[in-house]
Amino acid sequence: MEIFKPINEKKAKGKVKNIFSEIKKTRKISKIPNFWRSIAHNPALLERTWNSLKAVMKDGALDSVTKELIYVAVSITNSCGYCTRSHTFAAKKKGATDQMIKEMIDVVGIANQNNKLVEAYQVEVDKIYK
Repeated sequence: MEIFKPINEKKAKGKVKNIFSEIKKTRKISKIPNFWRSIAHNPALLERTWNSLKAVMKDGALDSVTKELIYVAVSITNSCGYCTRSHTFAAKKKGATDQMIKEMIDVVGIANQNNKLVEAYQVEVDKIYK
């Protein structure tokens, strides 16, 4: 259960209302997700987080689908169910297929397994990788 009740989108004012409008327009959605409504209790945090997300998640050397899939992978590893769901939805909206998502989950699984094995065995990094 949330610590603070999410801000009612219809009651948002000032900076929060403006950012909510920009989020809806940019993400092509009709309702503000709970994450944004929850952090809106701190308008400076809302603005900073939104601006950072826009800057990082736009197309660059990596396309936006790849970035969404990376976001999902990190969310799975960090056990953030909310982020896993919301960014899987975003990845699909941007063109990710179910097969892409399944393969990404396989990569997350094997990477986490092998990372744990490397840590457990305290494997020294090979000279070629340094």
